[in-house]
Amino acid sequence: MSANIVRRACVAIVLALAATLAQAQQALEVYAVNYPLAYFAGRIGGDAVKVTFPVSRGVDPAFWTPDAETIANFQSADLILLNGAGYARWVARASLPRRKLVDTSKAFRDRYIRIEDALTHAHGPSGAHAHAGMAFVTWLDPTQAIAQARAIARAFARARPAKAQQFEEGLKRLVADLEALDRDLAEAFKSFSGRPLVASHPIYQYLARRYALDLKSVTWEPDRPPRAEDWRALAVLLDGHRARVMLWEGMPLRETEIRLSALGLRSVVFDPCANRPAEGDFMRVMRDNVAALRAIVVQ
Repeated sequence: MSANIVRRACVAIVLALAATLAQAQQALEVYAVNYPLAYFAGRIGGDAVKVTFPVSRGVDPAFWTPDAETIANFQSADLILLNGAGYARWVARASLPRRKLVDTSKAFRDRYIRIEDALTHAHGPSGAHAHAGMAFVTWLDPTQAIAQARAIARAFARARPAKAQQFEEGLKRLVADLEALDRDLAEAFKSFSGRPLVASHPIYQYLARRYALDLKSVTWEPDRPPRAEDWRALAVLLDGHRARVMLWEGMPLRETEIRLSALGLRSVVFDPCANRPAEGDFMRVMRDNVAALRAIVVQ
């Protein structure tokens, strides 16, 4: 073998090693379809990842549809974090590189909850839609949120093996917080044990299963006054399901709250935090949810 060939081979090896080192040092470009996944990714990855969650505040990410430019940004990312369970329906219609997709709820796919008899309704800029198919607010069961966080950490470690220890440490801290949240929620829901509850929206299925809640849902919006037929349907529901507490994803209108109080229903906000909060972060919102539950005295 000539000296020139050896020299060229050495140069090629050095360049390949340099490229590999440069990639290892470059932050992972990560796109997420909802805020909880973006929050988990940031906690796990720290400065080794650049996380983008492109949905505007006030928009439900589950029913949001990105424009062509945003889809192109998803396509160019290193990893795309999916919630699974049919969340973010635009994903099924978009051409996204399969090798970049991370289905964070794959580990508990066999435990998805199917929604029966879903009604079509509208709220916010997302337009009319129905909560049909699978229940998809998976992270409200903290044990499932932990499984989703672990799926993210594994995907990060595969993409950047040199940073695996950093990802493991970030995951450990996040898991500790989610386990504490699970304990706090279990304690807060003890006073509701065996007592019927009503939810303003069919989004709390995994929360109800985790903490054995006797929960039935209507389809009301916190920022809209219920229609006459909505009140009639609630009266029928309460006739056989004598709830004294109603969970809301956001603070209901004052007049709605007053009328519910006259029916013996106290309103409490349990924010699923699907989108970025105006203040604080995911764990702050969950701690506020716990505090709101603890403040309710069930009659």
